Amino acid sequence: MATDLANRPYINYTPDVEQKPPNEDEDIQACADLINTIQKAQFNMHRHCYSGTHARTQGLVKGRFIVDKLPPHLAQGPLFDHPAEYAVAARYSTEPGDPGLDDRIPQPRGFAMKVFNVYGEMYEAGRNIPTQDIEFNSTPALDLADAKTTKEILELRIKYGRNQAELYKHLEARKDTDLQKARDKVHNSHLESINQYSQTAYRFGDYVMKYRLIPDSETQKKMYEELVQPAHGSDILHRWLQEFYTKNTARYLFQVQLLENQEDQPVEYAGKVWDPEKYPFQTVARVEFPPQDSFDYERKAFWEDHLRVDPFHGLVAYAPLGSPNRLRKVVYPASSALRRKMNGRKEINAKNIDEIP
Repeated sequence: MATDLANRPYINYTPDVEQKPPNEDEDIQACADLINTIQKAQFNMHRHCYSGTHARTQGLVKGRFIVDKLPPHLAQGPLFDHPAEYAVAARYSTEPGDPGLDDRIPQPRGFAMKVFNVYGEMYEAGRNIPTQDIEFNSTPALDLADAKTTKEILELRIKYGRNQAELYKHLEARKDTDLQKARDKVHNSHLESINQYSQTAYRFGDYVMKYRLIPDSETQKKMYEELVQPAHGSDILHRWLQEFYTKNTARYLFQVQLLENQEDQPVEYAGKVWDPEKYPFQTVARVEFPPQDSFDYERKAFWEDHLRVDPFHGLVAYAPLGSPNRLRKVVYPASSALRRKMNGRKEINAKNIDEIP
């Protein structure tokens, strides 16, 4: 099986895997403005500015990102071309931009990691920051599938977000109705038990990948069976997570899925899942978080007020690809700048894990 996976017709990375559509820059700038609009609305409610998405922190942990010796087709780029162990800090979140969103409402959940002591050719935005930022979402397909779609959906959410019936009426008039409504039907369970996905494509050294993080302990897998119930309370997810980390180590596998067919595995449009039966995931690292307080208030305040996770803070070997990532390149700095301005805080790009409380 390993030989079969090593010799599949993987497509080599070239700049041509991206095909930027006309007028995308205008759509991206409009999205940055719309995200700022969402942030200002939340500031008006809470008198504190949060990120435009993933506003609700559910937990923050520190651990290890472990790379063992890999076969040549997986030993790609400075992170994976040799056995190594890296310090990692991670944040669990709820995806929408409302920091007060009730945990009993099914919504996509996010996960983000900062991998420290990473060296090699970095993107200009993170040239002096030796981290590889890696972000995830609990749904394998991204409803904000490209810049044009993102602009359209953000406009609808801002206009009708507090009236689901009206919002659904407009979503049901779209060709991507199922994709847009899927977020309201997610499996609502323990955060440490759910798979997390890149959703979008990235360079993987000589190749192109999507990636995922999957639980790798029986305790985590068993917890997936328990669903959030109305009686659990509006903050159940962070309390469950805190209880888990009191006495358990979270173990994950970091896996990559390589590009083989550009028609069937689109890079520009992130609303289509790359079929894992046809294009298997392969493990390239293990991630472990030992028992700890996963809701440390000082750490939470530091992360929310000073840090940002940005896929362009990282190695060129893992370049973010496609329309959603070109959008992030503009939107993330704009969102962060507004947060710092409205909260009177400075952005801190931690270079060492010990800089994070």
